[in-house]
Amino acid sequence: MTQLIIVANIKANTYKIDLVKSELLKLIEVTRAEKGCINYDLHQDNENSAHFVFYEKWETRELWQAHMANTHLAEYIVATEGAVTEFTLSEMTVIA
Repeated sequence: MTQLIIVANIKANTYKIDLVKSELLKLIEVTRAEKGCINYDLHQDNENSAHFVFYEKWETRELWQAHMANTHLAEYIVATEGAVTEFTLSEMTVIA
């Protein structure tokens, strides 16, 4: 099966950057330990500190979907309610 690449863009309210960053960092260790997780890397934009990007690589889409149903993501959503102004997620496939 083809591996799944996820690119998630998260933009925080300028007055909530530290909160969002802290909550995103909490996701890393637990997610990296999940079945099917190959990479789970968090980035912060050098020009706009309110912009975060997760680059993820999963063995299969099904394993990524299991990740999305985990409680730590639900807890993140509750903790950052009103602190994130924009969230986009792209499911991608490596072609070269």
